[in-house]
Amino acid sequence: MNVSLSATFGTFLYLYDMGYLMEHLSAKKRLFIRQAEICKTFANPTRIEILYNLRDGEKSVGELVLLTGISRTNISQQLAILRQKGVVETRREGTKIYYRVSNSKIIRACELMREALLEQLSENERLAREIEKVRGT
Repeated sequence: MNVSLSATFGTFLYLYDMGYLMEHLSAKKRLFIRQAEICKTFANPTRIEILYNLRDGEKSVGELVLLTGISRTNISQQLAILRQKGVVETRREGTKIYYRVSNSKIIRACELMREALLEQLSENERLAREIEKVRGT
């Protein structure tokens, strides 16, 4: 069996097992799995930066390129993933496509994670200063 056929068969088995698994799990467990899947979508700094720039409203790919300094190709690839996962929606105006966040709660969740991270960093800095004081005495 060649590698690509083997990989395809392996993917089929995985998806089959996931379908079987999803059918036999409680609704709560299925929700945890789906939540983990959507969280994977946010495990990319470019996607987070895109969402940060969409927080105040819709933008075109060109606008996002100017705001982020990230290549058009990379922005487009990441937007496609965000769209596929239902995180962003589109609107066409002539030849331009505008992207917006599909649910404002997504932005709020990102803001909460950012706030938690900043608090954690602040606490780490405070602890580092205390350790330096102890070393200096």
